[in-house]
Amino acid sequence: MAMTGVLRPGHAIVRVLDLEESIDFYTNVMGLVETGRDKLGRVYFKCWDERDHNSFVIQQAPSAGIEAFAFKVRTKADLEKFDSDLRAYGCPTERVAAGDLLETGERVRFKIPTGHLIELYAEKKEVGNGMSNVNPEAWCAAAEKGIAPTRMDHCLLYGGDIDGNQKLFKEVLGFDLVERVKLEDGTTDLAIWLTTSIKAHDIAFVRHAEDGKLHHVSFLLDSWEKVLRAADIMSMNRVSIDIGPTRHGITRGTTIYFFDPSGNRLETFSGGYQWYPDTEPVTWTWEEVGRGIFYHDRKLNDRFLSVVT
Repeated sequence: MAMTGVLRPGHAIVRVLDLEESIDFYTNVMGLVETGRDKLGRVYFKCWDERDHNSFVIQQAPSAGIEAFAFKVRTKADLEKFDSDLRAYGCPTERVAAGDLLETGERVRFKIPTGHLIELYAEKKEVGNGMSNVNPEAWCAAAEKGIAPTRMDHCLLYGGDIDGNQKLFKEVLGFDLVERVKLEDGTTDLAIWLTTSIKAHDIAFVRHAEDGKLHHVSFLLDSWEKVLRAADIMSMNRVSIDIGPTRHGITRGTTIYFFDPSGNRLETFSGGYQWYPDTEPVTWTWEEVGRGIFYHDRKLNDRFLSVVT
C-alpha cells in the first residue's frame, strides 16, 4: 500500500544506570553500530541494516526506562499537519529544535494518555547500511557482530488509559488496530497491538496500574535460526533471559525476551504476518491469553507480567 503520514518507528530513547556498561552491552552483545555521542552524554546506535543515523539512544539516569519513543513521518508538511491535528484534538505539543538529537531534524513531542512521551520527526541524516546502493552485496561485516538485529522494530508500553491511546493513535496518527486481548469481562481491552504499516505491529500497549512504563523495545532478526543464534550469544554473555526462544500466538512471531544490564527488557523478534487495512482485528479471550502470548507454554510467567521499567 502507499506509505504516507507516519512511516515507521524511528528511535527509542532509553534510560540506563551505567553508561559504560551499557555501551559495551549494546555494542558487543547486541551488535548495534555506535554512530555518535553528544554533549549531554547520550550515545547513539543504529542496527546494521538501517540507513538513518540512529534508532536507539541511551542516556544515563537514576532510573531505567523509556524517555521517549519516536516515529518518522514522510515529509515536513506531514509533521506540520500532525502538530496541528494533535493540538486540535486537545493534545498539547512541544517543538524540539533540529539538532537537539544528533543528525535529527525538528521533532514534535507530545504526551499520550498513558503518560509516555511520543515524538514525530521528518528528517534524519542517512548514513547508509555499509553497502553500496549500486550492485550491493547481501550483507556487510556488521551483520555478524553480536546478535546483529536488522532494525529496531517496535515497543510495548504499559499504562492505564490504553483506550485513550488507541483513540489518539487511530484518529490523529492514522494507526490501525491489529490484535487485542480482552479481560475477564469480555469487553475491556487488556492489551492492544497497533500498526502504521503492513507489519503486525509498530507499537503495543498493556493496561497497567502505573503510567509511563516500558515493557520492552524489540529488535528484528531475519529468521528463527537467527533467534536461536541470539539465544546462544545471550548464554555466552550470561545475559538475563526472561523467556524464550519461543513463539507468540499474537502476531505469530518467534521471540526471546531478555534484559539489558540496567533491567530494561528487550526482545529479539522474527516472523509474524503481513497486515492490510481490510483485515479484521484478531481478538484473544482471557481464557486463552497464555497461549496468545506464549504459544508453546500456553501460560504467562509472573516476571513477564510484573517487571517493567
